Amino acid sequence: MPSGMRILIASPLGDVIAAPLNAKFADATITVARDRAEFKRAIDAQVRFDVVAADLIFNRADLEWTFDGLDVIDGLRKANRTAPVLLATQGHSMEEDHLAEARLRNDVAGVVAKADGFQALATAMQTVALGQPMRAPVTGSSRPSLFTQFQGRKGITAARMAGAIASGNAADNATLAAVTKVSINTANKVATNYIGPLMRARNEHDERLPLTQPSVYRWCGLHARYIVSWCRRHDHSDVLEPHLD
Repeated sequence: MPSGMRILIASPLGDVIAAPLNAKFADATITVARDRAEFKRAIDAQVRFDVVAADLIFNRADLEWTFDGLDVIDGLRKANRTAPVLLATQGHSMEEDHLAEARLRNDVAGVVAKADGFQALATAMQTVALGQPMRAPVTGSSRPSLFTQFQGRKGITAARMAGAIASGNAADNATLAAVTKVSINTANKVATNYIGPLMRARNEHDERLPLTQPSVYRWCGLHARYIVSWCRRHDHSDVLEPHLD
C-alpha cells in the first residue's frame, strides 16, 4: 500500500474491518462511516480519499431501505470527492439489481465477495491504490438492468410507478395516479405500457399467464430494495412518502 493512503470504509461493521486494516497498512489513515450521517461527515472533512470500500447493501434494519453502496458512489460524486470504490457483496439474490447498476458505473473499481475473507479485500484495496486494474468481475444476468430500463420519459414514469408500489403507497390505480402525479388513464396502463414491458424485456413474466395488475405489484415487491434505492437517488423520493388525501 502506498505510504499515507487515505481509506474510507462505509459499512455498519466498518470498525471490524478497520482493525486488521490498521495492522496491515500501518501508515494508512482509515475512516469508518457506519451510516449516512457518518459518511457525510467523512467526505465533508476529507479533501479526497484514495480508496473507498463500501457494502453494496447495508445489512442493518434501519439502513437497508435508506442507504446503500450506490448512495456512497453518488455522494462522493455530488461532493466532488470521487474516488475508486470497491463494493463488498454478501452474495444474496437481493443484491442482483444493485450489482447490475454497479457494473455499469465508472466509479466502481471492483467488486469483492465478503465470503472471500479479509485478505481478498485487502489485496483488492492495495491493487486499486496502486492504480492497477482489477480483474473484471464475472458478468451477472444477461437481461437488461433496471438501471438502463429506468431511463427516458417512459422509463422514469415506470420507475416512479414501481417506487410508489414498492414502498406500499399505491394500492390501486387511483392511488397510483395520485402518488405519481399522472392521469388515471396513464395509471391504468401500468401493466400494458409501463412496468409490464420491463418485466417482459427481462423475461420475468410467465407468458402462459395474463400480465395483470397483481403480477405487476408482486414484481415490484420482489425488486423493492433496488426500486426504492433508484427513486431515492434520482430525486423521486416523493413517491416513497405516504400520500395524504
